[in-house]
Amino acid sequence: MLNTLCRAAMVGALAWSAAVPAMAADITVSAAASLTNAFKALAQSFEAANPGDKVLLNFAASDALVQQIAKGAPVDVLASADQDAMDKAEAQQLLAQGSRRNFVSNSLVLIVPVNSSLPIKTLADLTLPAMAKITMGNPAGVPIGRYAKEALEKAGVWAAVQPKLIYGASVRQSLDYVARGEVDAGFVYVTDVGAQKDKVKVALPVPTATPVTYPIAAVRTAPNAAGAKKFLAYVQSAAGQATLATYGFGKP
Repeated sequence: MLNTLCRAAMVGALAWSAAVPAMAADITVSAAASLTNAFKALAQSFEAANPGDKVLLNFAASDALVQQIAKGAPVDVLASADQDAMDKAEAQQLLAQGSRRNFVSNSLVLIVPVNSSLPIKTLADLTLPAMAKITMGNPAGVPIGRYAKEALEKAGVWAAVQPKLIYGASVRQSLDYVARGEVDAGFVYVTDVGAQKDKVKVALPVPTATPVTYPIAAVRTAPNAAGAKKFLAYVQSAAGQATLATYGFGKP
């Protein structure tokens, strides 16, 4: 009788396990803050194309993401907003060998609140007394800050503008400062403008000596290496690139 009950229990357990589909492992993606809207859409289209897969997104300034991975955060894919941040990850041997690729490009702009009437024709106008508060990411840890500092130095106004600067922890924080009217102007990527298009406007496109290119790579200690490889391939596919283009990103 006992053996019969045991056999019945085993048969029931096997039937239950067969009825429950195997869960695909999550794919954790740490991405630069400027990729927020685009990667949310990209994750949805990836999941639609890969039933059962789930993308978990983590957004922050690129250098902060590298620090998180260096401290052991379980991340499968890293996407940064500049080469410097990815170079730091590579120097610490955080990347899967041979997985690094440039996947999109962007451009730098100076924005102001949508109701601003301040005349800004060149970066030199940021030195005017009316321009009291200007926001950008901290060059020490935020890519947008490095790009902006480079542009201001090239224009010869970095020393004059520096005392006016209010640093954002990420480009999206700087965007919020401008949108709320807490500063007179700010440096963001052109792709960020769409996230607050009713509250900010572009005052000036800002050329950069260093091209604004975004690299992506699998993390060497990725818990889901297969998933990371699949996500990287999708980002570079025609479908992935089309989604990114919708949010204003260009070809790498």
